Parts: sequence; structure tokens; C-alpha cells
Amino acid sequence: MSITPPVLSHLPAPLRLFVRLVRAISQMCGVVSALLIVVSVLITCQLIFVRFVLGESTIWQTEAVTYMMIAATLIGLPYVQFLRGHVNVDLLPLALPPAGRRILGALVALGTLAVALIMVFYGYELFHMAESRNWRSGTVWNVKLWIPYLALPLGFGLYALQLVADLLAPDAPAATTPHPGERFDAAAEDAMRPH
Repeated sequence: MSITPPVLSHLPAPLRLFVRLVRAISQMCGVVSALLIVVSVLITCQLIFVRFVLGESTIWQTEAVTYMMIAATLIGLPYVQFLRGHVNVDLLPLALPPAGRRILGALVALGTLAVALIMVFYGYELFHMAESRNWRSGTVWNVKLWIPYLALPLGFGLYALQLVADLLAPDAPAATTPHPGERFDAAAEDAMRPH
């Protein structure tokens, strides 16, 4: 039996389901992003072995690692948002009362959502153009460019979904990371104490 956390209990059942589903997808994005990074490291090790130990040229490794690292970054966006781990400045939120923090958080989330949706639009346009015109990288490997370009609309689209979930449940705890401005960690508190 599942108990609805109090921060989600104010939402109608379909929206609670949406928030939970988006959070699960964001966590899967974190796993996919981590796997892409691990595979990139392994390919880099193989590239070094082939190039410097065997003395042979490499064909696809550098390009594959580049595309995989870009994909890892873009697909990792929703997971980092889920953790509320994007870089931010807490000076203004800490100076505001709780109601002001919520308003500022909603405004920042709406602005970020607008930028993410613009990136989805233009990212999809780029992906579609590369796919429909059969664009290739022009390298020895000659990869179809729609494959790496797909990371743009996919990553930003999932990021936008996580932002919507955060707008619906702004006070929901995210993994183990506190929401910015909710509390200082012990080191920050200690640093601010006069000695």
C-alpha cells in the first residue's frame, strides 16, 4: 500500500501520478546519463590502446565519445533538476520570507521552462532537418547526424517535464538534496558563525 506524501496530497490523483511518473523518468535519465559517461570512458581507453599501443589509427572513437558526452549532458538535465542540483545563487532566496521564496522559485521555473521549450522546438527542427535530408557527419565514420541531434529535443523535453512537475509540487523533497534556501548545511552554518 502506497501512502501519498503530504506535499503531493493536495494534487488530484492524475497530477500526482504525473509527478511520480516524471520523477521516475528523471531518475532513469540519470542512470542513462551515467552509463553514457562510463561507456565513453571505456571507449576512450580503447582508443588509447589502439592508437598508442597497437599504433593503429582510430576511426569512430573520438566522434562517438563526443556525441555520447553531449547526450549524457542533455539527457542528464532532468535528473539534475530532480535533485535540484543546478548551480544557483542562494543570496536572494535566503533574504526573502518563505512566500517570497516560493514566488521567486515559480518565476525562475517558468523562465527556465520557457527556455527549455524553445530549445525543444529548435532542437526538434534541427533533428528533423538532419533526418529528412539524410545529413551525415562527413568524417570517416560518417554517422547519420539525426542520431546525436536527437539528444537536444529529448533532453530538453524531459527537462521541461521535470520543471512542470516541480511547478506542480514545488515543496516535494527531491532525493537527498534540500531545496535551495530551505536550510544551510552544517559547514555553511559554521562558516557564517563569528569566531
